[in-house]
Amino acid sequence: MKKINWGILGCGNVTELKSGPAFNKVPHSKIEAVMRRNASKAADYAKRHQIEKWYQNANDLINNTNVNAIYIATPPAPHKDYALQSLKAGKNVYIEKPVTINVKDCEAIIEAENKSSNKVTVAHYRRALPLFLKLKELIDQKIIGEIRLIDLKLFQKPGSDKIAKTEENWRVNPEISGGGLFFDLAPHQLDILIFLFGEPIHYSGYSLNQSKKEVVADFTSGQILFKNNIPFQGIWNFNSHPNNEIEKCDIIGEKG
Repeated sequence: MKKINWGILGCGNVTELKSGPAFNKVPHSKIEAVMRRNASKAADYAKRHQIEKWYQNANDLINNTNVNAIYIATPPAPHKDYALQSLKAGKNVYIEKPVTINVKDCEAIIEAENKSSNKVTVAHYRRALPLFLKLKELIDQKIIGEIRLIDLKLFQKPGSDKIAKTEENWRVNPEISGGGLFFDLAPHQLDILIFLFGEPIHYSGYSLNQSKKEVVADFTSGQILFKNNIPFQGIWNFNSHPNNEIEKCDIIGEKG
């Protein structure tokens, strides 16, 4: 098997605690280089994780000939440009969610991938977790019969400590995140639903800025109809009273 020599764009919390350490534990996988705009932080990250090369400029890392796969772990705004540059340089791409800040940018990546011999994969790692594999098995076996409704609720108080804080607070800056905390937290949830129930055949929704504490929406309501007429309804409320905080997803079947 060909060895994967990773180049990581962005050395923030997700690479520090989750993906970064794992890349060096997987067989035939090694972190070759990392990039962060802050040179001192890039150097510190490389030193602590025993990584040979670090860069302050994304192009320098992408053009490193020893790197054959790029992991894009920056905030969402530059994802499209980094993905297109990486594909052009002949690299496979592993990209954090959300893929981009809008559909148009995502479609540009798909088009470039289709013209390339390399692949783009989104970091929806939860599909491989034993919990969700077992859940899919039980659903496919119709343990609770035909699915009648999927009901999701995520309520968090403003400024919840459940969300990692950053210096620039990019998650509530639409120019960087695309649209607030829904854009950051919902992709994993929605991807698991697609994994479990297939592609949507109809969807609708709306967002509101109820508190006006930030410029982005803090309330989103969405409805999806999956194949086999499986309905989903979800509410993401980031302006909740602390006593009402909740995160749950009920899958209701004809048998329970």
